[in-house]
Amino acid sequence: MAGVSLRENAVLGDPQLQEGLKSINPRWGEMCIRVAGEVWGLPLIDQRTKAFITIAVDVANANESGPGTPFEAHVNMALKQGATYAEIEELLLFMSAYAGFNKTAGAFGRLNEIQAKQTAASGGGA
Repeated sequence: MAGVSLRENAVLGDPQLQEGLKSINPRWGEMCIRVAGEVWGLPLIDQRTKAFITIAVDVANANESGPGTPFEAHVNMALKQGATYAEIEELLLFMSAYAGFNKTAGAFGRLNEIQAKQTAASGGGA
């Protein structure tokens, strides 16, 4: 079975994400791109579902804020794969039952910041 094309791969097809990873540490970034690019290239789970999984893992690990944390990148990956903010909010509600309300409270706060930042960048109102 063939893998996902380079253009469709949410890691290998996103130069902005790659630069962000390398900006944390060049060697670490290259390693992340290779490893994550490979698993994101596996064919059976679609890119959108993989993006939702990464957000769920971020919530479970309370990994949504602070330098180098991947939550915003994973939200952006999900949006690029066609997810909506409403779907991500529902995922966070779902994760409240499994990861804990305190962890998802932080994720909701971060999601609101990301959405406000993107709205401001696109010239939209609040």
